Amino acid sequence: MTATKMTPEVAAVLKSYVYVYVDPRTKEPFYVGKGKGVRLFSHLADESETEKTARIAEIRQSGLEPVIDILRYGLSDAEAALVEAAAIDLLGKLRLTNQVAGFHDQSFGRINSSEVITMLTAKSITVRHKALLITINKLYRTAMTPEELYEATRGIWVVGERRELADYAMAVYQGIVREVYRIEKWHPAGTLEYRMRDTSGFKSSGRWEFSGAVAHDIRGEYVGFSVGRGGQNPIRYVNI
Repeated sequence: MTATKMTPEVAAVLKSYVYVYVDPRTKEPFYVGKGKGVRLFSHLADESETEKTARIAEIRQSGLEPVIDILRYGLSDAEAALVEAAAIDLLGKLRLTNQVAGFHDQSFGRINSSEVITMLTAKSITVRHKALLITINKLYRTAMTPEELYEATRGIWVVGERRELADYAMAVYQGIVREVYRIEKWHPAGTLEYRMRDTSGFKSSGRWEFSGAVAHDIRGEYVGFSVGRGGQNPIRYVNI
């Protein structure tokens, strides 16, 4: 049986840590998390309907228990977030049951070397449409699915009434346009469903999200070109 008890003395030594759930039948990791205290054991009692809990139930039905490894301990909260994000990036979400990718607000995620070269050699372009340039540096990952990229771009933003004048929203990573969306409608934050990212930590007051679709008519004009890096504000209004 997996030990699930932890003394205060042990918790004090562990501080923040990153843990990995491993399937004992295949020796393959299937979940990466971070936490303090007994957080690493909490999934064993989780009754929600997720891919993670289904895997745990399947392992138990075979007469075994998940193997719980601690990847790193004695960390600060920020260090644990960095290690968790790096581990998820390395293993890949397709191999894991994590519903969202790891996040660390002081670093960028895994990116293919060819994308780095493209980023450093991209030609500059002047945006001629009424658009919002939305910087998604903290959410972007190499090989994001179209749905992941759309959800990373459409919300959740602090934008003023000028948002209604924009016809397009451009997903921008490190100054390079990754996709262009035609804005159909703005909604108060919390209106739309997000399947590929966790938005629970955002306060909805004063924030907005848009619904739309890929702007196939103009995306070829902008995707892969540089629009320059903005300042600290992730939102830039152009021609508005």
